[in-house]
Amino acid sequence: MMIGRNSTAEGYFILLGFSKWPHLEITLFGVILVLYLMTLTGNLFIIILSYLDSRLHTPMYFFLSNLSFLDLCYTTSSIPQLLINLWGPEKTISYAGCMIQLYFVLALGTTECVLLVVMSYDRYAAVCKPLHYTVLMHPRLCRLLAMTSWVSGFTASALHSSFTFWVPLCEHRQVDHFFCEVPALLRLSCVDTRANELTLMVMSSIFVIIPLILILSSYGAIARVVLRMRSSTSGLQKVFGTCGAHLLVVSLFFIPVM
Repeated sequence: MMIGRNSTAEGYFILLGFSKWPHLEITLFGVILVLYLMTLTGNLFIIILSYLDSRLHTPMYFFLSNLSFLDLCYTTSSIPQLLINLWGPEKTISYAGCMIQLYFVLALGTTECVLLVVMSYDRYAAVCKPLHYTVLMHPRLCRLLAMTSWVSGFTASALHSSFTFWVPLCEHRQVDHFFCEVPALLRLSCVDTRANELTLMVMSSIFVIIPLILILSSYGAIARVVLRMRSSTSGLQKVFGTCGAHLLVVSLFFIPVM
């Protein structure tokens, strides 16, 4: 049986999440809550410190502050709902809540992909073009690049999430995930979703594969500079100090996505 969009908008979804392992839910609640609070605290600390310490008013820490704020919002878009589901027997989320969650998860995830590319360009300019760094990474350009990251992410999400929620859904309301995501919602549809799946593939190519290629290209150029600096220990330490944290973030973000 298929339900229309109007009746769906007044309904709800059941997030199955970890319901197959009910004996683990309280343990998972405690672990995830601690990790979530640590994430919030760490990101808030970075944002406040970058704002208060004038020595950190550089492009690198400007983008890092943006990334910290983004990470804070990204985790908050899904983790609180997960904690609610783990704490009690209620596993439901309203249609509106699911729509809002999907929009922000897509928007913030896409924004992070673009912002990581911007940060890799900043690291490329710092290592490969040090004499021109202040010109290449002018504060006005940094603000423009950060704004572009946020606008592109939220615009792409508006298009993608609207395509998903225009798909008629069956009466079956069980989402096989701990938050609302596109593939899980498409599996609830009673109609052909190949157009939506193609859209998902295209969006993934644009905002995941292409950013990853650009990031790897930037680090390829950095690697060539590093190979020419083999005799300079202090130079190598400076490069790794400059790029190490960003490379770790890129790995933690893209490995699960891929």
